[in-house]
Amino acid sequence: MVVGVVDLGVDASHPDLAGSVLPGYVVGPVENPHLDVDGHGTAMAGLIAAHGRALGIAPKATVLPVKDGDFVNNFGGGVRIAVDHGAQVLCLAYGGDDDPVERADVQYAIDHDVVVIAGVGNSDEPAGDYPAAYPGVVGAAGVDRNGNQAPTSVVTPNADLAAPSVSIYSTDSLHRPTSTGYRTGTGTSDATAIIAGAAALVRAKFPRLSAVEVIHRLTATADDKGPPGRDDQYGYGIVNLVKALTADVPPLTPSAMPTTAAAPPEPTDRGVPAAVIALLIIAALAAAGVIVGVVRARTR
Repeated sequence: MVVGVVDLGVDASHPDLAGSVLPGYVVGPVENPHLDVDGHGTAMAGLIAAHGRALGIAPKATVLPVKDGDFVNNFGGGVRIAVDHGAQVLCLAYGGDDDPVERADVQYAIDHDVVVIAGVGNSDEPAGDYPAAYPGVVGAAGVDRNGNQAPTSVVTPNADLAAPSVSIYSTDSLHRPTSTGYRTGTGTSDATAIIAGAAALVRAKFPRLSAVEVIHRLTATADDKGPPGRDDQYGYGIVNLVKALTADVPPLTPSAMPTTAAAPPEPTDRGVPAAVIALLIIAALAAAGVIVGVVRARTR
């Protein structure tokens, strides 16, 4: 599975991500997509696909980095680029105000059968509710190590699924001057990347499912928390990856169920029903059997 990480870059030189990061793309006047001087994008990529000292949720997934913006500007258009270059899941671990360009790009991704995951936001940051608030986007909320709502996770009707988001260990960009190669982070960004990795595994296990059905499988198998059903803290619950990969989940619509090809109509002979023809054949065989028996008796 190809997971698009629209962020500030992904350090493809990290040993835990070796062979798992595509060349990538940039938006606006920014440098190459593998130059990550912030570390956020590399951490998201590690939670999705790391396969070394840090282990991602989907270690055989491929990360498509799209560097969209810098520390001052978000240029926009990265979502569409990721979709056009093969992303089947999108990790959008950021938030901001409603933007018509981004809204159209997210809808473009949904129309192209891409699972879109975005963080609902952190209470200690001024970021807005978008893109998590756009229709069809899976809003990622955070929980702590005890499975309770993370203190920094925003309580919002945009929450659809929850995942761990407190003191999460992952890869860090080696381009940062003080980096050791690893970091521990807290925030709904981490939950977003974890859910994106889960979506990649589900798509790999059930390749015929549409993006909507993949989301349905994740929400239907989540461990319910808070008030019964969906709520503004946990959404439909905490992602349960084992259930998502093994449970028998009825599809949203009967048309999504695998069906066998319809049997061709029974042949007819000049308007004579096939059932009548079958009866005639059976009668002929029975008569032949009687004749054979008589002949054998006379021979004896």
